[in-house]
Amino acid sequence: MSTENTSGPSTSGPSTSAPSTEAPAVQVPPAPTHALDTDRGLFPYQKAEVLIQALPWLQHFAGARVVIKYGGNAMIDEDLKRAFAQDVLFLRQVGLRPVVVHGGGPQISSMLGRLGIASEFRGGLRVTSAEAMDVVRMVLTGQVQRELVTLLNHDVAHAVGLSGEDGGLLLARRRQADVDGERVDIGHVGDVVTVNPDAVTDLLDAGRIPVISTVAVDAEDTGEVLNVNADTAAAAIAASIGARKLIVLTDVEGLYASWPDRSSLLSQIRADRLAAMLPDLQSGMVPKMEACLRAVEAGVPQAHVIDGRQQHSMLLEIFTDEGVGTLVLPDTATTSHELKREQA
Repeated sequence: MSTENTSGPSTSGPSTSAPSTEAPAVQVPPAPTHALDTDRGLFPYQKAEVLIQALPWLQHFAGARVVIKYGGNAMIDEDLKRAFAQDVLFLRQVGLRPVVVHGGGPQISSMLGRLGIASEFRGGLRVTSAEAMDVVRMVLTGQVQRELVTLLNHDVAHAVGLSGEDGGLLLARRRQADVDGERVDIGHVGDVVTVNPDAVTDLLDAGRIPVISTVAVDAEDTGEVLNVNADTAAAAIAASIGARKLIVLTDVEGLYASWPDRSSLLSQIRADRLAAMLPDLQSGMVPKMEACLRAVEAGVPQAHVIDGRQQHSMLLEIFTDEGVGTLVLPDTATTSHELKREQA
C-alpha cells in the first residue's frame, strides 16, 4: 500500500480507458477480474496476516481525504462496478473520506453513436460540438453518475451526486488540442482553472461521499458549459481539498518505461522523470499521467495509477505494504521502503 510514503506499488502502462475527453483505448493485455474466494482460498493464519498488515495503514489514513478517478472497464463490467462500490464504502467505513470523480467516455461514445453523431478525437481529446456537449452532459450526470450513486446507496444513503456546475465547483477555460505541433480547435472542451471546494468539503464534513461529474462552467462565458477531462479534473479537486492521495483507475497495470515491453513496468516514478516521459507516452495515457504530475506538483503527497480491471485494487494499494500500480511522487520525496513503513 502506498502512503504518504515512499515506497511504490506495482504499475501499469499506456491507458486504454477513455473518460469524457480521452482518446480511444489502445490494446493491452488482459487482467484477471475474478476475486479470490477468501472463505475457502486462504488459511486462517493468512487471513490474520492480511488484517495485521492493514492495521498500520488504517491508522495512517484515518480521516484522510482521498480522491478517486473512476473510469475504464470498472465503469462497464458489472462485477467490477460492484467491487468498486464496495471498496469506496469500505474506505468510508474505516475512517477515510473518499471523493469520486468520474468520466464516461465509453457511455458517451455509445450514446453519440445511437444518435448518429460521430465520435472524433484530436490529440487525445474528444472533439465536442454544441450538439455533442448536450449528450455529454446528459450521459455524465443523468446516466453514469446516477448509476454509481445508486450502487453506493444500496444499503445506506451515503453518496451525493454533484456536477462541476453545482455551487461553482469547476470553472474551466476552453482549450485547443496539439496535433503535429499545431493548435486545433476541439469545441466545448476545457481545462479547469478554478475549483471552489466548498460543496465538496461540506459533504465530506457531513459524512457523505461526493460523486462528481466533470461538466464545468465556462469561465469566460458563464452561460456555456465545457467538457473537462476527468483525470485532470480529479487532480485539481484533489489539490483544492488537501487530499492525501489521488488514485486514477485505468485499464492497464501501470506506467511502462518502454511500452509495450511489460518488463519495463514502473512501480514508482518521481515528478521530474515523469515530466520528461510525457511527450513520448501514447495519447490515451497522457491525461492520466499528466493528472498525477499536476496533483503532486500542487501539493498532493502522492498519486497512483492502478489497474481497475483487478477487483479491489484500491484496497490493495492503500492497505498492503506492496501496493499495486504506479506511484507518482514529488521530486523531494524519499522513496525507500523502510521509510514508508516507518511513516505508517
